[in-house]
Amino acid sequence: MRPFEFASAKTKAQAVGLLGTSFDQAEVLAGGSDLLALMKDDVVHPKRLVSIQGITELREVKPSEAGLTIGALRTLDELAHDQEIARRYPALAWALGEAASPQIRNVATLGGNLCQRPRCWYFRGGHGLLAKGPSGESLVIKGDNRYHAILGNQGPAYFVSPSTIAPVLTAYGAKVRIHGPKGDREVTVEKFYRAPQSDTEREHDLQPNEIVTEVVIPKASGTQAAAYEVRQKEAFDWPFATACAVLKMSGGRVESARIVLGHVAPVPWVSEMAARSIRGKSVTAETAAAAGQAAVESAIALSRNKFKIQLARVAVARALLEASKATAAA
Repeated sequence: MRPFEFASAKTKAQAVGLLGTSFDQAEVLAGGSDLLALMKDDVVHPKRLVSIQGITELREVKPSEAGLTIGALRTLDELAHDQEIARRYPALAWALGEAASPQIRNVATLGGNLCQRPRCWYFRGGHGLLAKGPSGESLVIKGDNRYHAILGNQGPAYFVSPSTIAPVLTAYGAKVRIHGPKGDREVTVEKFYRAPQSDTEREHDLQPNEIVTEVVIPKASGTQAAAYEVRQKEAFDWPFATACAVLKMSGGRVESARIVLGHVAPVPWVSEMAARSIRGKSVTAETAAAAGQAAVESAIALSRNKFKIQLARVAVARALLEASKATAAA
């Protein structure tokens, strides 16, 4: 690991003031489970780490009639056991409890999970976010791309968004609150992620001198929701595909639906086609399967990941079937 400065902020303003105008100058340290690993592998090498662990207001969970606001420093384990989240947003509670391993959930924060870097082995091996070879060619296209994108993979980004929590928050219509030199701003979780088009861009709508402070989830009472993920093994592993469905039912039929896939694209993938396919219908094995097929209609397999199309199709269908049987949120 390269030498670096360490600074500890007590306020949001202090944290922003200690950050730089480029990511190679400084990085935000929260739980550190991802950042420190990247630094040890010399994938990122900031000159300064700015710890935000001392900003106590970022640990608060604030319920209201409009929804729920969660501080970015709350750990995944704390949130997975939060009764208010389980009552209001059961699919989120499930995703929080399934993320990573117990050891990681005890230190990893909500903000850190949303801001974690891709698990692409080319990126983690030091080949850059877009995984280019010496001549500028994509290493992913001709290489081992089993875990890479099947949607939104027209290039030059082929990695998949790594958070299993982001698709659920996207399905619930949540927003990320960000603090920077100009104060606070909000962006939907859906828009917080982006597919970079050049090596100078990152995969989050976050400037080098900004920090994620809170996640704001709107009221979801009356909805039925479920998330489903497909892993190679039951123990801690990165999913091949995930899906979350948030349904509003009326008379046994789907009045509205929000269906979001994860680990299949550089961003959490909102499937309007799947939502349209199931809207106005009862959720049965047949209609759920049809929605799953609609979700992957535009999928394009790379040389070694065609199997992910079937897994994504199944994940959507099973998320819908589980959501249709779920108890409506309070």
